Amino acid sequence: MRAMAYSLGSRSLGKIGIVGSGQIGPDIALHMTKVLSRAGVAVVVVDVSDKALARGEKKLHKKIDRGIESGAFKPEFGQSMKDNTTFTSDYDSLAGADLIIEAASEDLGLKRRIFAQLEGIVGDDAILASNSSHMEPDVIFGECAHKNRCAVIHYFFPAERNPMVEVVPSADTDEALTAWLMGFYENIGKVPIRVGSRYGYAMDPIFEGLFHAAAVCVEEGLGTVKQVDDVVRRTLKQGIGPFTAMNLTGGNPLTFVGLSHYREKLYPWFAPTKLMEQQMEKGDPWDGVKRGEKVEVPAETKQKIADAIRGAYFGIIGEILDSGISNVADLEMGVQTALVTAPPFAMMNRVGVKESLALVEQYASSHDGFVVPQCLKDQAEKDTPWLIPVVLREDRDGIAVLTIRRPAVLNALNHDVFEQLAAHVEAIESDNTVKGAVITGFGQKAFVSGADIGMLAAIEKPEDGETTSWHSNSILLKIDRCTKPIVCAYNGLAFGGGNELALACHARIARKGLRLLAGQPEPNLGIIPGAGGSQRLPRLIGFEAASTMLRTGRPLSGDEALEKGLITEQTDGDVCARAVELAREMAANGFERINRDPIDAPALPDVELGHLSTAVDAIIEKAIVHGAKLGLDEGLRFESKCFGEVCGLKDMRIGMENFTKNGPRSKAEFVNG
Repeated sequence: MRAMAYSLGSRSLGKIGIVGSGQIGPDIALHMTKVLSRAGVAVVVVDVSDKALARGEKKLHKKIDRGIESGAFKPEFGQSMKDNTTFTSDYDSLAGADLIIEAASEDLGLKRRIFAQLEGIVGDDAILASNSSHMEPDVIFGECAHKNRCAVIHYFFPAERNPMVEVVPSADTDEALTAWLMGFYENIGKVPIRVGSRYGYAMDPIFEGLFHAAAVCVEEGLGTVKQVDDVVRRTLKQGIGPFTAMNLTGGNPLTFVGLSHYREKLYPWFAPTKLMEQQMEKGDPWDGVKRGEKVEVPAETKQKIADAIRGAYFGIIGEILDSGISNVADLEMGVQTALVTAPPFAMMNRVGVKESLALVEQYASSHDGFVVPQCLKDQAEKDTPWLIPVVLREDRDGIAVLTIRRPAVLNALNHDVFEQLAAHVEAIESDNTVKGAVITGFGQKAFVSGADIGMLAAIEKPEDGETTSWHSNSILLKIDRCTKPIVCAYNGLAFGGGNELALACHARIARKGLRLLAGQPEPNLGIIPGAGGSQRLPRLIGFEAASTMLRTGRPLSGDEALEKGLITEQTDGDVCARAVELAREMAANGFERINRDPIDAPALPDVELGHLSTAVDAIIEKAIVHGAKLGLDEGLRFESKCFGEVCGLKDMRIGMENFTKNGPRSKAEFVNG
């Protein structure tokens, strides 16, 4: 039997096939070879057109060369990616492939012919997927012999860099396969969301619907193409406006077809405008806003366009939620990630839910066929903001798995994360069906990268600092005091508040091979740990090792964390699955808690501070030494007082300003006061 190069759970991959060397196929191939070539997973791109193959290979090589020039890829790795990717017209080269992604034209007959051919080439256990942007998987795979191994995997432009993918199973797709695909894409650095089977899925009706709403604004005389492009971009915090985006993606014909089908399959408002028909006949690009171009828009015009676009936006989002194919958490994250657009539910909360409903109703009253979503009516009637989950719970046979999912900021802690963690822990404590819990982060890069810098930078005076710190400490105490075992699964690095969250858990394990696992980099910001680090870390790994971490900001690797006792084990496999096993074992056999008694701290060893602030260091030392003598609970209170004290220093302002302006690698010029 052939040895496979990449394994996850019960499946292995040795070869991946891409069918179609057009606009997106080579980009999917580039991402796959980038993340899997080191594991020896071959990537094969097949197309019947030699010209398309030549263009696709040239495109892939050009992007790799650009990465080498920028320093993103080392030359030898760039060459290995090229060597690992084959472009061919020979379908038989796909024999033995374990995953094939069809990326051909949006033509049902063509797609069905491709999959019929593939079923005669690959094994019965190979995954067959389509990168269709619109067609329902039940339709695409309707004639396949083994529908249970088929699903849509919808990438977004540009596929090698845009992290979002929609995983869309059909009614026949094996549930275990859907779960595997979600885990696989998370594992290779993408941000997958599961979407129900409906024409266009979740994201494209938003992207194309916003374009349509912008075209309607122009057709109704609210502004020129350029003016509407600019106002929509600013209103929705987009990188580029809808007309400019349509030019870049070359999406006019596909969007026209999509809107025509939405009209029949979703609701009548989506009917393409005459303006779009005329533009397609001319074949010219839209007159969008060019880079750096300033567009003059009268205030009254700007307001009318903004109101119309927000009404359309909130209505489109609400109808998708009503349809049941997605949920608040995935729509919020998906729109921000895939479409680089202001998250809709947070935007409605800022505008006001009742005011948002009024904008939708106003838009619907003047646009035939537009739907006012029931979910927005219900939310307005409750007169409460939308709850936007960023801590997701999944129960696995009596163990609740809590996943912090904020991929855009590497799962950084903010007020919402803290509050949702607290609510989940309270629910777990009172749920008799739950024996224990696991806390982990989304993705492979970070468990939690730290506290959201915006939350810290907003602290203006010592009292605010103490309040912020105690709020964090009081919530982590709920985890610490939970009567059921809570295990931290370090899926990636944990810095600052992220590591302090891990310290509050009753056990910690990590994914093997992490060169950076845990650190307390607060001294580099001109602050001290404010969520229990100065109190729990010395009790777990000893005062000498802890004080070095806390005072210098030097992180630990996974191996060092195991040696010092911060974690109990490292795992090669699924760290979350192993954490679930451990939580179940602890629930059955009991578990030790952190020592809460007062401890006499020894004299702390001298450390080399370098550029770090001696004034901040003095407060860290005080928090460690005096806090230990008070016992854990009182020590946490004392830490919060010390955190407030450090927020009164000039060095705190210097550290925050330096981080905000120059990033984490820049050394702040502290004044030691």
